[in-house]
Amino acid sequence: MALIVQKYGGTSVGNTERIKNVARRVAKYRAQGDQVVVVVSAMSGVTDGLIKLAKDITLLPSEREMDMLLATGEQQTIALAAIALHSLGLPAVSLTGAQAGIVTDGVHTKAKIQNITPSEVHKLLDAGNVVIVAGFQGQTPEGAITTLGRGGSDLTAIALAAALKADLCQIYTDVDGVYTADPRIVPAARKIPEIAYDEMLELAGSGAKVMQLRSVEFAKKFNVVFEVRSSLNDNPGTIVKEETNSMENVVVRGVSFDKNQAKITLFGVPDQPGRAARIFRALSDAAINVDMIVQNASHGGGVPATDLSFTVDKPDLAKASHVIDGLKATVGFKETVADENIGKLSIVGVGMRSHSGVAARMFDVLAHEGVNIGMISTSEIKISVIIELSKGEQAMRALHKAFLE
Repeated sequence: MALIVQKYGGTSVGNTERIKNVARRVAKYRAQGDQVVVVVSAMSGVTDGLIKLAKDITLLPSEREMDMLLATGEQQTIALAAIALHSLGLPAVSLTGAQAGIVTDGVHTKAKIQNITPSEVHKLLDAGNVVIVAGFQGQTPEGAITTLGRGGSDLTAIALAAALKADLCQIYTDVDGVYTADPRIVPAARKIPEIAYDEMLELAGSGAKVMQLRSVEFAKKFNVVFEVRSSLNDNPGTIVKEETNSMENVVVRGVSFDKNQAKITLFGVPDQPGRAARIFRALSDAAINVDMIVQNASHGGGVPATDLSFTVDKPDLAKASHVIDGLKATVGFKETVADENIGKLSIVGVGMRSHSGVAARMFDVLAHEGVNIGMISTSEIKISVIIELSKGEQAMRALHKAFLE
């Protein structure tokens, strides 16, 4: 008998027929004698619909109230999933994140899990129930409902698997696993049988939609081996695990393109110590994640100044612009320009550590395609560039052909 944590994403529970399909899959594991904890997302489109309702009222709704609103999406799914299991004659109990013992900090819309006390989950499992937990949400020690950010159901599943010491963690989605690129954009993309945590981290942070970044960080920290697989068939998926020596033989593991980026440029920032610190401290205090940063000398007369550019997630652009506007008087920059017509193109692979010339080849390919590079960021196993949004898919296909075909 094994203890299994399974997570089903929005498309896997997108309608009642798919929820019944999930119930049948869970029933197969229960028939083997396994204990099963199911983590579910909101049904496909529900979260976006709730966000639209709020933004029809105001462009900057209260983040506390957004958490109250968005948490209802997953609560709808857990109840329907439990009802589907009941219809198959299986005992099942649905739990909100708070009822499952998930305690978070108080950062609304992007809360971090501080602790999980899964005593109620264990009690229900021992009584013979399938336990269905609402992903994406938790509760502060003071009792406030919080959400974990986009893709937070992945984090819920990984964290529960760690807390429960589960034998197996499966992340079910609408694709067969992790691919070398998005197969909808790159027809030649192929499934990767296994991938290192670090590679998956870089791909997730570079726009690959398969896994949420923080969930992979959590899995690496607590050594939770998990499998990404499809809920629509029985094909084996991709195992995400600690790096092995054989993984270094592949120079580039995957190519990704993140369309969810926006760039903000501050022109004429006084070139004085502490100005950049003041800007990025204010953004941090507003819980806005900054990705790539470039600072250039501003060519103008008078007081020495710089132009400062950085990228944020597109949904954070309005909030970030509001924060920056509030700094103009104290920081003293001349003007701000926001650009949503950009994307982040990345290649990732642990083999980059031991192979030279990867960046040169990448830039040659992009030059041949007529793609201009706006910003560059690198790590040991990743190279990312900011390019024009309309060139993204073309560039992605060209890099995949150059490195992976």
